[in-house]
Amino acid sequence: MLKKTGNYETTYVEGEEIPSIRYHIFQSISFVRDGFSTRMGGISEGSFATLNFSVKMGDTRERVQENFRRYILAHGFQNPVMADQVHGIRVKRVYKEDAGKNVFIPKDDSGMDGLVTNEPGITLITTFADCVPLYFVDEEHRAIGLSHAGWRGTLAGMAGETLKVMNREFGTKPEHVKAAIGPSICVNCYEVSRELAEEFADVLNCEMVYGAEKHLPEWDMNHTAYERDGKFYLNLWAANYQMMCASGIPKEQIALPDLCTCCNDTILFSHRASRGKRGNLCAFLMIEE
Repeated sequence: MLKKTGNYETTYVEGEEIPSIRYHIFQSISFVRDGFSTRMGGISEGSFATLNFSVKMGDTRERVQENFRRYILAHGFQNPVMADQVHGIRVKRVYKEDAGKNVFIPKDDSGMDGLVTNEPGITLITTFADCVPLYFVDEEHRAIGLSHAGWRGTLAGMAGETLKVMNREFGTKPEHVKAAIGPSICVNCYEVSRELAEEFADVLNCEMVYGAEKHLPEWDMNHTAYERDGKFYLNLWAANYQMMCASGIPKEQIALPDLCTCCNDTILFSHRASRGKRGNLCAFLMIEE
């Protein structure tokens, strides 16, 4: 059973044999399908058990591709295109002819941490094991975006960059966007260096919280960096929320995560919890045909 984090439930689970985590905020949008995988329902073994979506950590391509086939079939996705992530903020528009790239057929470019499209029937995919998934749905122009934001991407402004590309390509206006910050590492699990914590506090113009309580408030969206007993922690959820708001998305149209990957490492892959011996989860987003 997944351990919920925070003050509100924003996600629900669909499917038993191959579960998929979905967001309540997108339920009212008839043309979009969202998902986030768990470790359950695949054929991978060992530290990759069982629904691993990456060959980069050492799993076989045959197993990873079969895992994709099973999840996609179980949850109604089609024509997958996966980002080849490098912890940057480059965002690419994808089309039907990109179907299968980086999943079932070789990629033709690299260095993309975000994907956008307005074409029905093509599934955007990004991979995770503690970093932050960012979902964007433009209801006015029927366009979507899906991005990967680790601390580097968050600090560099991946949320704003994705919206910028959606505006350029589709005319997206932030006030017409519903967004979600996906399952990822919570502030209580994300210890970092003092230098990095101070950099986040400075870039986002938020005061560092010194002498914080034992349990850090995951849903405090006003602060991104904390000091507790001489150790420093980052709230990537708050940082991405603040950047979404600064880009113009109304607060009530942003869903926060209620799941920490590190707190749920038996069900979700976590780089921090496993010390790097793990597979990858994926976020999925598609416009229905």
